[in-house]
Amino acid sequence: MTLTMDSIGRLQKTAAVERYFQTFNQGQFLETAQLFTQAGQLQPPFEDPIVGPDAIYAYLKREAAGMQANPQETTIEQLEANDQRIVVKGNVKALIFNVNAAWIFKLNPQGHIEQVEVKLLASLQELLTLRP
Repeated sequence: MTLTMDSIGRLQKTAAVERYFQTFNQGQFLETAQLFTQAGQLQPPFEDPIVGPDAIYAYLKREAAGMQANPQETTIEQLEANDQRIVVKGNVKALIFNVNAAWIFKLNPQGHIEQVEVKLLASLQELLTLRP
């Protein structure tokens, strides 16, 4: 198998996404946050974007402790200007809920995360049961 620069770039991006889930699930939120660029954004459901690794680390430490993200399906979408979007579908498990979710990653050419948008894939009825 011959690796082209294009395929190496795809491997780097996939590795960053895999590392995101590994570090998140191990509660290594500092390492998770360091996968983002300095202007990187985490867009949680129903909240404003969290910008920059320091803010992302603080947010994850406060909000994501005990959560498990279970990726099940990954799709790589080709965008304009050779950019790619990686969409991962799966579920998020916490002490009081288990909900289907999608993570939409935008990565720079070096494989660092520029943005992760987290979407809950649930009906309105299911979402209402999640509110405290």
